[in-house]
Amino acid sequence: MSSYIFPSTVVSSGVSPTSWLRRRRRRSLRARRIGYWPATILLIGALSLHAQTQSPSLSPSQQISQVLVTTGASFPVDVLVKSPANTETNLQVICLFRSDPANSLHGSLAEIDEELGGLLTLFRKDNLFAGTLGETLLITPRLGAIPARRLLIIGMGDLESFTPDREQLIGTIVFQESSRLGVAHPFFAPTVLDGGKTGMDTGDTAEQFMRGFLRAKAVDDLLQSKGVSSGSAPIRLTFLAGAEHAQSTRSGLARVLATTQSQ
Repeated sequence: MSSYIFPSTVVSSGVSPTSWLRRRRRRSLRARRIGYWPATILLIGALSLHAQTQSPSLSPSQQISQVLVTTGASFPVDVLVKSPANTETNLQVICLFRSDPANSLHGSLAEIDEELGGLLTLFRKDNLFAGTLGETLLITPRLGAIPARRLLIIGMGDLESFTPDREQLIGTIVFQESSRLGVAHPFFAPTVLDGGKTGMDTGDTAEQFMRGFLRAKAVDDLLQSKGVSSGSAPIRLTFLAGAEHAQSTRSGLARVLATTQSQ
């Protein structure tokens, strides 16, 4: 039990000891509350500063969504801003122009070639993969080389005379090969620019590819309806593009998908 020595002013002023104790306790409580605020503010500031210094800063590319969804589409297609050398998928598809010493590999193609130990260069050098239009080569990369479990290469023919119309055949091949391999969600990278063909509209390339892809799908749908198709058709597609070409690519895909949807 606490004991107090009451000051003489309490007795002389006629204030009872009980009232004096109550006032003293109220003042003490207010003082403690006021004293807590500076400490609380300092604590919050310290925690905020710690969070700012400990959290990793995000690059502009990390702050922006890397996936562009084509809305209202007759077939689900996403545009992914990513290199085909870094995609984790059951089937990654890339394209190569006709093998020629003058046709060097750039960007993602050079990256894939390096990750595969120069395999693309070796095939092209010895003309084992000529790169003629429609030619295909299926590779199962060694574990840890690239994330993709299988890599399908499709020839685009001559570089100098290339036009986006060729992508219709490539789109057809991607659908057919995906069905044959039982891949429900293939990833496709046109790699036209990385193959050395500059000045191309990526939207036109994507549009023509999608026309061929959907034509092959229409054929498969008919065969399925007649019960004469044993394949497992793709149900989704991811189309890769560079950050600066993603919007144009999505626009090209949307032109075809919206037209098909309205039919």
